[in-house]
Amino acid sequence: MPYFVNSANIYSMSKMQIKQIDKIDLDDIMEIETLTYPNHHWSKASFENEIENKLANYKCAITSKGIITGFYGFWQILEEAHITNIATHPDYRKKGVATFLMLDLVNECYKKMIKYITLEVRESNIPAISLYDKFGFSTIGTRKNYYQDNNENALIMFTENIWYDKFKTNYNKIKEDFNGR
Repeated sequence: MPYFVNSANIYSMSKMQIKQIDKIDLDDIMEIETLTYPNHHWSKASFENEIENKLANYKCAITSKGIITGFYGFWQILEEAHITNIATHPDYRKKGVATFLMLDLVNECYKKMIKYITLEVRESNIPAISLYDKFGFSTIGTRKNYYQDNNENALIMFTENIWYDKFKTNYNKIKEDFNGR
């Protein structure tokens, strides 16, 4: 039996919703992308290609007033999700948007029967690393000189099987804490 539940039930206390990214959203996505990664970011054409890609899953958090506050994307490759990007608008950081996005991302993985989630993150991106640690990611290696803008190393982070009780218990705790705030 699938583990996921309706997103509306997960985020009942939230004033945000999650939706698929459409081409109409790309100007807002590009603003967040450019503010988050000013020196080296994806192009609008890259996002256009991604939202058409059958392996890709791109969603955004949106307020009740229609403001896009953040987004995520991942590729599904067999039983693995590879997070390609996740970003929060600077005006909405430290307000739970990244946690909201990660809750939905994991929920999507459950819906798609994915077992593992992986990503690369800059060694210096402590807020992101803390978020991934909270969600049960572990560092399993380093990609030397991974980032083209400054040759910074990337940490390779991976989850255990998300269907294991340890992961599900942690996920449910994060979900409960988020809804109780």
